Amino acid sequence: MNLRRAISTSLIGLPIVLGGCSLLPSTRHLPVPKAPATVQTLTPEELVAKLNKNWDALNTITAKVNILASITKPKEGSVTTEPSFTANILLSKPEMLRVYARVPVLGTEMFDMATDGNNFTLYVPSKKEAVKGPNALTKKSANEFENMRPSFFYDAMVVPGLKSDELYSVTADSETIEDPQKKHLLTKSEYVLSIMHTLPGSRQLKPVRVVTFDRSDLKPYQQDVYDADGNLETQVFYGNYSNYNNVDYPATITIKRPLESYQIVLTVLTVTENQTLDQNEFVVDVPAGTTVKNLD
Repeated sequence: MNLRRAISTSLIGLPIVLGGCSLLPSTRHLPVPKAPATVQTLTPEELVAKLNKNWDALNTITAKVNILASITKPKEGSVTTEPSFTANILLSKPEMLRVYARVPVLGTEMFDMATDGNNFTLYVPSKKEAVKGPNALTKKSANEFENMRPSFFYDAMVVPGLKSDELYSVTADSETIEDPQKKHLLTKSEYVLSIMHTLPGSRQLKPVRVVTFDRSDLKPYQQDVYDADGNLETQVFYGNYSNYNNVDYPATITIKRPLESYQIVLTVLTVTENQTLDQNEFVVDVPAGTTVKNLD
């Protein structure tokens, strides 16, 4: 009986020995993310108060940018990138905006777009055509760029404070990212501010925006904007904050439109805040004889 038991035990252990396996736990070393040098702490009330204070102090923005636009067609497996061009952007609260673009190299007028906050005008001199319509996109066009509205730029250029009827929640989170230059891992601590409002006669909360702050400097680096149906309409990513005329402003602004599958990257060249702007600067002069298309 003892001999039979010994043989059975040997046979059970044979695959482990032959396979080179060990019954002891194994340990392997993983890259250790580098913690941020500074992690700032604010209460939810303090974070919202800081955002509101910055928003209240801002009246206008005058900026010069390079614009690079691309369209992705998932079904065709293609990405079309348009040539980059330079544009001047004027912004005035509450929702006035003008984008004046130049043709690359030639420097002639490429397009002129402006809005008073409710309706917009887009004029393209080379085609002698103009487009007019409401800021809200009510009917989509087969031409993706006809679906662009000045509000897209407005939402990207600023991070507004909260309205009096909006609710909010703040969560603290962290993520691990890779330093593109030094190729090591970094831990980024962040605050996620979710802005919502309640549906009338309901307990349901509807998303309005989500703003993510880097806790090392408490600057927003991402803003997600939702449409009236609760769909993610616009994603904005702010990168490499720099000093422009004593103004801290992101050097790059990436606008993604998931529903239309296009992306716009703004490379900021100059920025001036709170410069006096006349309302006439937000009016596009459409010459006589121009073909006008109304987007109703």
